[in-house]
Amino acid sequence: MKDYTHILLATDFSADSAQVSDQAIEIARHYGAKLSIVHVVEYVSLEISDDSALPQELDVEKTLKEIAQTRMQELAGRLDLPVVEQRILQGSTRREILRMASEVGVDLIVIGSHGRHGLQLLLGSTANAVLHGAPCDVLAVRIQDRSETAQPV
Repeated sequence: MKDYTHILLATDFSADSAQVSDQAIEIARHYGAKLSIVHVVEYVSLEISDDSALPQELDVEKTLKEIAQTRMQELAGRLDLPVVEQRILQGSTRREILRMASEVGVDLIVIGSHGRHGLQLLLGSTANAVLHGAPCDVLAVRIQDRSETAQPV
């Protein structure tokens, strides 16, 4: 089995992302690997009708990036590992994760994946897109939905 030296944790800061970060931490500890974290803020398209009045300084992306920066600091603070790099990027999630993976030379990307079925599977997902475009190994951590982990009464 390959020894990993630099792991990229791709996070969306969702409630379930702890499952993904736990896996990345466990692998990084096992191999003594460096850990980097990335979060991508996608471009927001706003359609405004003519009769809506919005403040001129409305900058949704800026606000989302500020929120993401706070969450990134919180996540890095909770990890019991040093994080060599943290990036908040803006653009296509797939493209930015792959770009960072190449730039910093990671040999494993850890990303969350919900079990998709039917039309969702045909349309693909970020994890699937990263898997097929990655310059390195990808671990797609299966996010357990709360209904799947709940014990029957």
